[in-house]
Amino acid sequence: MSIRFQADNDLKRIIIDAALRREPGIDFQTAHTARLDNLDDEEVLRLAALQSRILVSHDKRTMPRKLASFIASGGTSPGVLLVIPQAQRALSRATAKLRNFPNRRRGRDPFRACSLRGVNP
Repeated sequence: MSIRFQADNDLKRIIIDAALRREPGIDFQTAHTARLDNLDDEEVLRLAALQSRILVSHDKRTMPRKLASFIASGGTSPGVLLVIPQAQRALSRATAKLRNFPNRRRGRDPFRACSLRGVNP
């Protein structure tokens, strides 16, 4: 039996695309394909469970409680995989540090686009 995944409405499409690019054989259904628009979390969990799919979500705030409630009420689920996006914050911090890099003191901006011969940015 292969592992099957169901993307929650909040899951960024780039994550699905990257997973499929890395492993094309993954069964990863998008929220659009599953018609999850305007469904509450309990219904999304129920639909994922009916298809034996692990729900993949960014919703760390409410999804763990919803899953616990779903199971406590007699539901069964293959599980929920929470993907916590932290790369954006790390990138922002790194960019801020680079902007204060010492070569700025000589008036050079490391983020300024280089001009091509005869073309100014």
